Amino acid sequence: MSAIALVGGLTTFLRPTTLDKLLLPLVSLAAGTLIGGAFFHMIPEGTAGLSALAAGIWLVGGFTTFLGLEQFLHWHQAHKASAKGRQPVTYLILIGDAIHNFIGGLSIASTFLINPQAGVVAWIAAAAHELPQELGDFGILVHGGFPRRRALFWNLVSALTFPLGAVLAYLVSQRLEVSGLVLFGAGNFIYIAASDLVPEIKAHKSLAAAATHFSFFAIGIALTMLLAIAHP
Repeated sequence: MSAIALVGGLTTFLRPTTLDKLLLPLVSLAAGTLIGGAFFHMIPEGTAGLSALAAGIWLVGGFTTFLGLEQFLHWHQAHKASAKGRQPVTYLILIGDAIHNFIGGLSIASTFLINPQAGVVAWIAAAAHELPQELGDFGILVHGGFPRRRALFWNLVSALTFPLGAVLAYLVSQRLEVSGLVLFGAGNFIYIAASDLVPEIKAHKSLAAAATHFSFFAIGIALTMLLAIAHP
């Protein structure tokens, strides 16, 4: 699962001009998968074992925490020259991915412990979701100022929390309650998509560009929705 983060390396075979044309469509795709992943996968899973109030607190907590984190990153960026040229959303994507992958490791490993066959299905479903999202996240990092190799490296680092979560799930033998963390992660995914990515992809005067970005956004949502239907 962590190795899927390297899928962005495929873009190194592209010309810089070609990559520039693909960046915003990839950002659009990532926005769609973040929204779809949060609403079709993480929220239904997280709310299953919680009251409506508790679920709302965790969800809003994830959204609000990332707002505060972005505010801090904006302040930090203004006071540190070495951060020049990098958008705060790049760091939020890495942190959000790390949390998402950690929770994914917890939940999929727990499924394996209950039923190995179900665990395989869960992993395939998660991998299918990760492929478009990792491509989109790589595009966001490059668009936000990261060189391609550095973007690939940090994308891989954020993905290494998946085996960390899996090992932790194994050690506690399914006694860890992760419903709140799933909703917390959903909240930060919604924040990143709605606050940082959607404004980026809709700020274009060209109708053709707007249609392209909306199409990729819709594809991201459709992929996650179809995955939820196929593996409820």
